[in-house]
Amino acid sequence: MMSEKIITLCYRKIIDVTNINPWDKFVHEDSFAEFKMQAQFYNQGNIYPTFSELLINVPEAKKLHFLVGGAIVGYIQQLNGIIPDVLDNLGRRFLVFENFRFEIINSDINDINKHKIALNFFSKPLVLHQTFGEHLLISQFAENEEKEIFTNLFKLQPFVSIHSIKN
Repeated sequence: MMSEKIITLCYRKIIDVTNINPWDKFVHEDSFAEFKMQAQFYNQGNIYPTFSELLINVPEAKKLHFLVGGAIVGYIQQLNGIIPDVLDNLGRRFLVFENFRFEIINSDINDINKHKIALNFFSKPLVLHQTFGEHLLISQFAENEEKEIFTNLFKLQPFVSIHSIKN
């Protein structure tokens, strides 16, 4: 049996024009509208239509990650602190997140189809009790644990990673 460790998980949710979930579509559209508006400040004269060109030529444009992320805070609040898409073996969303980071992967002020973002969700601290192949047995971390601990068993899936670990 492994010794228990405290871990934080990260789920990286990629959103682009191919997402069909309504929540994802709203986040995609609103972040693109905000990107177009905020990019104007760094792109006087529309010289650089893509986010990558803007970053190369106007280093201060890296602030766009933060500035554009403000447009989707309301959508994040709708999640009620639960990481989307990650389910336990019973099919329930169970991972509570403490914070998130918004990231622009790619965009073009002239084409919403090229707009691609990532939402990186970081879980609250968890106790890793055991691993079974690709499955993790975890529970919410609590300073004063009672005798009975409620756990979740889930299979590691793409875009979920152990972000940090401590004994």
